[in-house]
Amino acid sequence: MAQSPLAVVHPEAKIGENVIIDPFAVIEKDVVIGDNTHVFPHAVILNGARIGKNCKIFPGAVVAGIPQDLKFKGEITTAEVGDNTTLRECVTINRGTASKGKTIVGNNCLIMAYSHVAHDCVLKDNIIIGNASQIAGEVEIDDFAIVSGGSLVHQFTKISKHVMIQGGSRIGKDIPPYTLIGREPIAYCGINIVGLRRRGFTDRQVFLIQDIYRTLYTRGLNNSDALKAIEQDYESCEERDLILNFIKSSKRGIVKGSIDE
Repeated sequence: MAQSPLAVVHPEAKIGENVIIDPFAVIEKDVVIGDNTHVFPHAVILNGARIGKNCKIFPGAVVAGIPQDLKFKGEITTAEVGDNTTLRECVTINRGTASKGKTIVGNNCLIMAYSHVAHDCVLKDNIIIGNASQIAGEVEIDDFAIVSGGSLVHQFTKISKHVMIQGGSRIGKDIPPYTLIGREPIAYCGINIVGLRRRGFTDRQVFLIQDIYRTLYTRGLNNSDALKAIEQDYESCEERDLILNFIKSSKRGIVKGSIDE
C-alpha cells in the first residue's frame, strides 16, 4: 500500500495490496478496499463502503454516505462497488436502508462527475452514468445500459439491458431492453443498434428485436394485446423472452412510443 502521510485512514480499515491513497483522502473504520485501487486526494470513503479491485475513486467522491431518506434510522448498511469501476469527481453513492440493506454498483462501471446514486440502488455491470445524472432511491439498472449526462431517474424505476438514454432525460417509467430513449417527454425512439453491434449482436438478433418493438409500438395495439401477439408470432429466445418478461413485470409501466411513429 502506498499511503500518503497526509491521508486519514482508520487503522482497522481493510486495505488490499498495492492500493494508492493520496493526500487528504479520508477512509473510515468499517471499510474494505480491494487490491490495486487508487483513492485520489479529497475522496471520502465512509463506514459501510465495500470497494473492489482496480477501482479509481477521484477527488471529491463520497462512498457510503448515509441515505438521504427520512426513514433511515441508523441501521448498519453498505455501499458496494465492484471491480474495475471508476467514480469520477464528486460522485456520491449512499448506503442502503432497511429496505434492501445495501446499494450496489457493479463491475466495469463508469460513474461520471457529479452524479448521485441513492440508497438501495442496484446498478449491474458495464454501466455508464453520464455527468451530473441523479439516480433516486431503489432504482435498478441492468448490464450495458448508458444513462447520458444530466438525466433524472425517478425512484423505483427499472432500466433494462443495452439501453441508451439521451442526455437531460427525465425518466419516470421503466425502460425495456435494447431500446434508444430520447425526446421530451421521453419516448421510445428505436433500438440501440450501435450499442448492440458493438457488443456482437448478429443481424438476425438485431432484426428480431426491431420486429418485436414494431409490434409493441407501431401496430396500434395496447400492451396486453401486443404482448400476446409477440408470444404468438415469435419463437422463444433470449431476446424475445427478456423483452416479454421485463414488460410483464413492470410496476411503473414502460416508456411510451414516439408520436412521430
